[in-house]
Amino acid sequence: MADYKAPLRDIRFVFDELLGADEHYASLPGAEELNQELRDAILDEGAKFCEQTLAPLRRIGDEEGCTWSEDGVTTPGGFADAYQQFIDGGWPGLSMPEQFGGQGLPNSMDLLLSEMLGQANHAWSMYPGLSAGCRETLIEHGSEQLQKDYLIKLVSGDWTGTMCLTEPQGGSDLSFLRTKAEANGDGSYAVTGTKIFISSGEHDMSDNIIHIVLARLPDAPKGTKGISLFIVPKFNLAADGSVGERNTVSCGSLEHKMGIHGNATCVMNFDGAKGFLVGKENEGLKCMFTFMNTARIGTAMQGLNHAEVALQGAMSYALDREAGRSLTGKKSPDRPADKLIVHADVRRMLLTIRSFSEGCRAFIYYLSQQGDKALQGTEEQVKEASDLLALLTPIAKGFMTEVGLEAASHGVQVYGGHGYIREWGMEQNLRDARIATLYEGTTGIQSLDLLGRKIMSDGGANFGKFIAMIGADLEAMDDEFSEPLQKMIAEWTELVGFIGAQAGKSYDEIGSASVDFLMYSGYVVLAWFWGRMGTLANTKLAENDEVFYRGKVATARFYFDKVLPRTASHKQTIEKGADSLMSLTDDDFEALAAI
Repeated sequence: MADYKAPLRDIRFVFDELLGADEHYASLPGAEELNQELRDAILDEGAKFCEQTLAPLRRIGDEEGCTWSEDGVTTPGGFADAYQQFIDGGWPGLSMPEQFGGQGLPNSMDLLLSEMLGQANHAWSMYPGLSAGCRETLIEHGSEQLQKDYLIKLVSGDWTGTMCLTEPQGGSDLSFLRTKAEANGDGSYAVTGTKIFISSGEHDMSDNIIHIVLARLPDAPKGTKGISLFIVPKFNLAADGSVGERNTVSCGSLEHKMGIHGNATCVMNFDGAKGFLVGKENEGLKCMFTFMNTARIGTAMQGLNHAEVALQGAMSYALDREAGRSLTGKKSPDRPADKLIVHADVRRMLLTIRSFSEGCRAFIYYLSQQGDKALQGTEEQVKEASDLLALLTPIAKGFMTEVGLEAASHGVQVYGGHGYIREWGMEQNLRDARIATLYEGTTGIQSLDLLGRKIMSDGGANFGKFIAMIGADLEAMDDEFSEPLQKMIAEWTELVGFIGAQAGKSYDEIGSASVDFLMYSGYVVLAWFWGRMGTLANTKLAENDEVFYRGKVATARFYFDKVLPRTASHKQTIEKGADSLMSLTDDDFEALAAI
């Protein structure tokens, strides 16, 4: 298994050189002092923690998994100690407000750290990762008293948080939600119900676990309009704000999963547990979107992370393993075979992985800067950034996790039979990657959100603004990238019009086209970033013939030549419409299943 190395050179290229971090932070009120020296110090220390502490626990977490007992859940060996080091380093409060004990840095700095945490150890990183959404939900929607009671300990990391949405009968369709909340008469509520698939729902890494729970009040409207949001702690608070008596919330069992074994995925039972209303009655889903949007960006990041892990492992193996001879003649005549790197197909896989890893890094860091602007920018910045995030978040979550999964599969393939063997770490990376396309909304759900809510709902106005922004950017891009990209964005616009026209005949046309459209969108967005990166690297090469920049230009060209043409098949599939999908009736499917 290749040792994890934080990709600091590429992180700094994207954030500092491509996206102009100095200018970005200078434009944000209160972030002007976040200079290169401070950013480098944070990255260097974060990398050290990830490489030396977290990465060695990745395989341990996979093999040991979590253990359930009536007393609670025990995490794999070393996980709790690593979390204590994380707290001692002050990492949980990096981007939290100073009034709650945080360091007050922009959220984008937290995302830089999150990338390294997830690559070093996906399962471990989910424990603090879920807490981030819990904190942000309380900051935006919690009452002053709830913030006083819970935020300081959440920000310090002494307490962790979860998101409790899914129920056995409902899955992603929250209209089936049955968990109920009844007023106790003292400002608190008794919350009763069962939630499933709760990541980090029970563990031994923190003194208290704060659950954010969706539930229904008596006589609430049916469907999603009748859902409220509650905070339900594992331990109730004593009069002085410390941990008090145990609340009636417990982990009934652990899910037996394909991957991320080191994270406790729990069935949580709430038996009249004491909870407190967050936000207004029957507006819980609106409040929960704060948590869900944070989680969608975090899950998109996981696509990048699994691609990066695949890249590091596959590159290491291909440069060391000897097998076969080059088709153009022996490259190592003094050896019994040439190294894998000489083979065109191995290079195809390596460059595909690299194009996804480095392209997705540019995409997610761009989103992180938009998130900064949406939270603390000027009035104009807030509006523009919020519109961009609304459009691009479902693309990022759906596309990045799908190509991250593909990259993880290529990582196995480069190793050949050894990739199928546990000791190399590639099969674990593939198993861990599979969940990212599912939770926080499947690819199909993201694609319907993109087409239905983010494009069709406003007649494509926000989409049109984004297209215009890319178009203006093409003027500064090298011709080898700008010319094909110009054609792609024109075609992208035409596809929106085509789908809209077809939807007028049947809404099934949107469902039929949605995933292909999301993937088409992702490939074009990544082409935009690769065009920018390739152009910048060409400029840098004129000043300094550094192999890093030559690699960047070569990968940009590979992406445009070998990856971007995939859009043609997505376009053709969209244009074929829904007829072949819907030709069989429901009864036909039942009859076929019975054969």
